[in-house]
Amino acid sequence: MTVPYLSLEHPIRFAHRGSRVLWPENTVYAFERAVAMGYRYIETDVRISKDGHVVVFHDETLERTTDSRGKVSDWHLDELRKLDAAFHFDHEGGHPLRGQGVRISSLADVFAEFPDVYFNIDLKGPNLEWPVADVIRQAGREDSVMIGSFVGLRTARFRRITNGAVATSAGPRDTIMMWAASRRGRFVRRPVEAYQIPFNYKSLPIDQKYVDAIHNSGAQVHFWTVNEKPDMHRLLDLGADGIVTDRPDALNEVLAVRATT
Repeated sequence: MTVPYLSLEHPIRFAHRGSRVLWPENTVYAFERAVAMGYRYIETDVRISKDGHVVVFHDETLERTTDSRGKVSDWHLDELRKLDAAFHFDHEGGHPLRGQGVRISSLADVFAEFPDVYFNIDLKGPNLEWPVADVIRQAGREDSVMIGSFVGLRTARFRRITNGAVATSAGPRDTIMMWAASRRGRFVRRPVEAYQIPFNYKSLPIDQKYVDAIHNSGAQVHFWTVNEKPDMHRLLDLGADGIVTDRPDALNEVLAVRATT
């Protein structure tokens, strides 16, 4: 069965938070530049504001990336939108975008800004399943979103809420179970479209057995966060269906080389 979310390209190029390295992460500014590089898939994170809006933001607190402090969940959306989301972005020893109007956005705003982009969304925190499902439904984005989480119960709950209408990725427990099954030449079936795996997870060595088991289960395998070209080549050689990277420029170069060999 063809999964609409996975249909645009192969292998899939995911711009991780737009890019943490090249631009201020999880901002429209970063997403615009990733799209300009030809990226149709963006990995991002969401949290809930004090007034119940889904906002595009990674950390529980504001201080690492903005000019303020405190929990995202303690701020209203209109307050969050006033913060400088590029305040701490340090590119080659400076802060070139500080004070230049780079802001935090709601998920609804991002959907409206990028109608043709497919999003891989990490649920960062509790009580996001219903609000995120509502934003996706209202925007008609069921076919252009994949949901994941480090907490498997969140994605399981999201699948129940949406009746499986939105693609989801495997949680940590299923990822470990698949690896264990692959050691015996077997696989497990789970109601997910992809396994999204840290490529340098020391307790789960990435090898051909693991990739083959995931493929035999009918799912894709995506690796994160892969920023070095040799690692990109190695994982693509194993059969990676997607690469999540902070270096969209480097991944483009790798795929261009592979296309000519």
